[in-house]
Amino acid sequence: MISPRDVASVDAQPSSLCRPDETHFDVPDLIPARMLNEFAYCPRLSYLEWVQSEWADNLETDQGTFGHRVVDKPSRGAVPEGGEGQGLRDERQVSASADSKPDHSAAESPCPSTLDAPPSADAPPSPEPPPSIHARSMTLSAPEEGLIAKLDLLELDGNNATPVDYKRGKAPDIPEGAYEPERVQLCAQGLILRENGFHVTEGVLYFIASRQRVVIPFDEELVERTRELVKQMRFTADEGVIPPPLEDSPKCPRCSLVGICMPDELNWLRRAEGSEPGDEGQKTVTKPVASNGQLSFDFDSAPERKTPRQLLPTRDNALPLYLQEHGLSLGKTGEQLAVKKKGTLVQKVRLLDVSQVCLFGSIHITEPALRELITRGVPVCHFSYGGWFYGITTGLVHRNIDLRIRQYAVAASTEESLEFARRFVTGKIRNCRTLLRRHLQSDDRDQLLFQLNDLIRKAERADCVASLLGFEGMAAKSYFGGFAKLLKGGSAFDINGRNRRPPRDPTNALLSFVYALLTKELTVAAQSVGFDPMLGFYHRPRYGRPSLALDVCEEFRPLLADSTVLTLINNGEVTESSFISRAGAIALTTAGRRAVMAAFERRMQSEVTHPLFGYRISYRRILEVQLRLLARTVLKELDEYPSFCTR
Repeated sequence: MISPRDVASVDAQPSSLCRPDETHFDVPDLIPARMLNEFAYCPRLSYLEWVQSEWADNLETDQGTFGHRVVDKPSRGAVPEGGEGQGLRDERQVSASADSKPDHSAAESPCPSTLDAPPSADAPPSPEPPPSIHARSMTLSAPEEGLIAKLDLLELDGNNATPVDYKRGKAPDIPEGAYEPERVQLCAQGLILRENGFHVTEGVLYFIASRQRVVIPFDEELVERTRELVKQMRFTADEGVIPPPLEDSPKCPRCSLVGICMPDELNWLRRAEGSEPGDEGQKTVTKPVASNGQLSFDFDSAPERKTPRQLLPTRDNALPLYLQEHGLSLGKTGEQLAVKKKGTLVQKVRLLDVSQVCLFGSIHITEPALRELITRGVPVCHFSYGGWFYGITTGLVHRNIDLRIRQYAVAASTEESLEFARRFVTGKIRNCRTLLRRHLQSDDRDQLLFQLNDLIRKAERADCVASLLGFEGMAAKSYFGGFAKLLKGGSAFDINGRNRRPPRDPTNALLSFVYALLTKELTVAAQSVGFDPMLGFYHRPRYGRPSLALDVCEEFRPLLADSTVLTLINNGEVTESSFISRAGAIALTTAGRRAVMAAFERRMQSEVTHPLFGYRISYRRILEVQLRLLARTVLKELDEYPSFCTR
């Protein structure tokens, strides 16, 4: 069980590291006890959270945060120093103070102290004992131990201290009373208290679901195990190499970072690359090979191998909110976004249901709404009235410095960036070929497919970006020649190749607008993963251009953009009246854009079987998966970026 995330800033201190052969950033001197818990549970999870500053919520983390709502409120008053003859602790040394009185209120703490026993009636009078103190949400550090922690609850009886740590679930029925990660975290808090002069022999784990206190004695074995894990965790962080993912572990399905870690997918791809031996009872997979324009693998005669578990949600229930009508304003009312026009309410949308906000043209957004969206991590995407994607408003950039440093290094290396560029272009040509193979019925179909297959082989062997651009251009000419024959909208939608800036026919106007929507999706996804979306490996940097988003966009143009345009035209969802012509340039009307956005969202939400992993997820989720795999390749966890190519 993963315990709730400690919401204190002290337990979320990032450490950005480079590879050992690069400029190295210092690891923080103090390890948060919360991260030590994660390291004992899964070293990779700890590295992702502490070193790379990754985080994602799920139901269990939300429940943990809710269960901590009482102990996360700091107490008032002063806390005595540990050790005899010492005065009160300076409040500047303690981030939260305490109530210097017994605290047995169920509203304040459902785990009342058991340290105080009622005095006997026959006992002789004795000096008044020091008051029992309950201190909530208190941060202490231990430089000699190399630890820091925010204590949920500290029970003090004189100089005797008992840390109490809250856990969201039920107490496990095991001899130790709790699993090792929870016991190690609690012991780390005890070691911190000891270094601060308190007498500590045990701690308490309070399990919220079962309302049960479990006493954990700090024996020598647990103390040594805790100190050993501190050494191991610091060594792992100093090395700057992320630990490998767990193999078919039951811990993974409940982990909130499973969509970031992608353990089964990475292990599967590593076996496919031949970098790891095949598991017993599974086929050993050799390096992937291209066959008829498709990515395939060679297997030996061992029993059938397992496919990765689907640990990712099929789709995200939250959807983009598009606003394009001139004069609209977007504000916030409680937990909802309110869309108004000239002061009249048009629509209300729950913030919980919004994944991003897309504003076309002159749309006003209020400061409270913008601040709430930024706080929730919901990006606000800005388009011109004609559909040109030119900006995005988000909160502070992703804190994974390690990934961005590696991204800049790859972009600066001609050899490394060319390898990624080959994968992007060959993936695009393969998917173009697949679309024509599925739908084209003309006499020259076989010739077009042969040409594209030949260009795939040439692109795979391209020795420079200029050659790659040439092969991509030739492939685009052949592809759009076949694509034009798939359109059934009459002469109004005839197309003679690709033209843009501005588009000069309705079909190219549709393509340009949908490409802008796809670029927006990939810019949002790239930034959420931790990339700098403005620096690509194939598209050269240019002012205002999200080059990395355009890189990944290549392999998805036929699958998401071109197929959406085919659907719109062939199903009659757009007609000649959906466009307006000005000085030879063609643009969509408001109604036309609305039809295009609806069709694009249907495509993004449609489910497809992943050609490598075998499970079904939405295309929007696939975009995130591909960027996660790209990040793992940039960080050298994978040898080769696996392009997304449908069969």
